[in-house]
Amino acid sequence: MKISILPYQPLYQPYFEKLNKAWIEEFFTVEPIDRWVLENPDEAILSKGGSIYFAEYKEQIIGTVALKWNETGVLELTKMAVNRQSQGLGAGKLLCRTAIEKAAAMGAKKLVLYTHSSLDTAIAIYKKLGFQEVAVEPGKYARADVKMEILF
Repeated sequence: MKISILPYQPLYQPYFEKLNKAWIEEFFTVEPIDRWVLENPDEAILSKGGSIYFAEYKEQIIGTVALKWNETGVLELTKMAVNRQSQGLGAGKLLCRTAIEKAAAMGAKKLVLYTHSSLDTAIAIYKKLGFQEVAVEPGKYARADVKMEILF
């Protein structure tokens, strides 16, 4: 049985919110900006030209990722989460690979992401898929101490 990638539909918003809140709460604290983006993805991401994708496995939504425009030519890979029970199936890598392909297709010149140095597995996936570490801007995100990017 394979994992399918599905584009955003309004009926998937609760999965976007639930998966990301669970992931953030496991490692960090949900900040007001997180809550707003997760509860209002149409306004926060989609209305600004971004996109959101979901991983489906055995008819269940198991993961999600978003692409958000930060500035002209620069997309951010954000809000990527896979439920705990489904980790190890390759959904995270597939979501990340999909985000890279979609970012290029959307005309981005650069795809960036912010993460934390304690998330070794995620960082290893990002590096394997071509991301390189760059200096992180101070104060961008409270929980991010690593910035990575891919140039197209």
